[in-house]
Amino acid sequence: MSLDLIKELREQTSCGVVDCKKALEQAGGDINKAKALLREKGLQMAMKKASRVANEGRVEAYIHNGNKIGVLLEINCETDFVARNEDFIKFSKDLAMHIAAMAPKYLKKEDVAAEVLSAEADQAAFFKASVLLEQPFVKDPSKSVQDLLNELVAKIGENIVVGRFLRYKIGE
Repeated sequence: MSLDLIKELREQTSCGVVDCKKALEQAGGDINKAKALLREKGLQMAMKKASRVANEGRVEAYIHNGNKIGVLLEINCETDFVARNEDFIKFSKDLAMHIAAMAPKYLKKEDVAAEVLSAEADQAAFFKASVLLEQPFVKDPSKSVQDLLNELVAKIGENIVVGRFLRYKIGE
């Protein structure tokens, strides 16, 4: 594999050099197939780590320009070391901004009451509009918030959980 191809894949996915090289080898040099392999590996890693306790983390605050919308977000990880990690901090800031922009009502599908869900004709569309982890990410709509979270777990190597959030808007 060429170094340029490995570098390009690393820039696009933020995965390690060795992981990028292995994925490109498995994909026969096809960068799109390699990205899919890395995404699958990240999902598997996130599932393995999901049972681990995440009792460290940070509370992120975001106030939108004009001071009309504000968000408080709790995001948890396993160690205080990761809570100070640049990627973790960037993710928490981006997620707080996403919440301000997209106004989700629920954190995950399981939080939606059965009577609310039964009143919805198109449940898939309702989840994408109202459930944070199911929403397309505001900065990259090709990925859901859950996809970004899984990628971060794969990159950092710890369980990361969105604990809770509050969104305030003047007049609501």
